[in-house]
Amino acid sequence: MHPKTFIFIGRAGCGKGTQVKILQELLANMDPEKRHTLYVETGPGFREFIRGEKLSNKLAAHVAETDGRQPAFLAIWNWARVLIEEMTGEEHLIFDGTPRSYREALVLDSALTFYKRQRPVVIYLDVSREWSKRLLMQRAEKEGRADDSREELIEQRLTWFEEAIYPAVEFFRENNGYQFMHIKGEQSVEEVSRDIQSLLSW
Repeated sequence: MHPKTFIFIGRAGCGKGTQVKILQELLANMDPEKRHTLYVETGPGFREFIRGEKLSNKLAAHVAETDGRQPAFLAIWNWARVLIEEMTGEEHLIFDGTPRSYREALVLDSALTFYKRQRPVVIYLDVSREWSKRLLMQRAEKEGRADDSREELIEQRLTWFEEAIYPAVEFFRENNGYQFMHIKGEQSVEEVSRDIQSLLSW
C-alpha cells in the first residue's frame, strides 16, 4: 500500500470528523507498513492562531469576533505550514476542512502535485442545508459551542459553503487526477462509513 491522501469536504455538521476517525483506524489496521497518518484539520489551527499577539493574529481574531471569513492566504498558510514542517513523504495524509474556496483548491492541487501524491481521494459528504442546520443547533445545545449557537451565524456559514466551498467540490469532481466520492451523508455513521469503504481501492 502506497501512502494515501484523503480530502474530506462537506457542509458543517455533515460528520467529517467522525468519518476521519474511522478512516484513521482503518488505515492503521490495513497498512502492512503501519505508516503514520498526518491529519490536517484547519479549525484548531485557526483557533490557536487567533490567540497570538502579533498583528496578523489580532487582525484574524477581529475577523473571527465579527463573524467574518478569514482571507484565503491565511487558510492556505494554516495547512501549508503543516505540510512543510511535518511531512516526510511516507505518511498517509488526511485533510479536514480544506479547501474552503475554489482558489484554495487550486493551491492544494499544486501542493499535492509537488509532493507527488498519487490519485488523492476526495470524499464529499453530501447533506442538505436543513440537515446541516439541525445538526449544528443540536451540537450547540449539547456541547455549548458558541459558533453554532446563533441561527443567523449558522445561515451565514451554510451560505458560505454554497457560494465559496461548493465550487471547490466541483473542481475535484471534474479533475481526473482525483478519485471523487459523492457520499450520501444523511445516513447513520455506520452506513456512511460502509459506503466510503465500498468505494475505496486499496
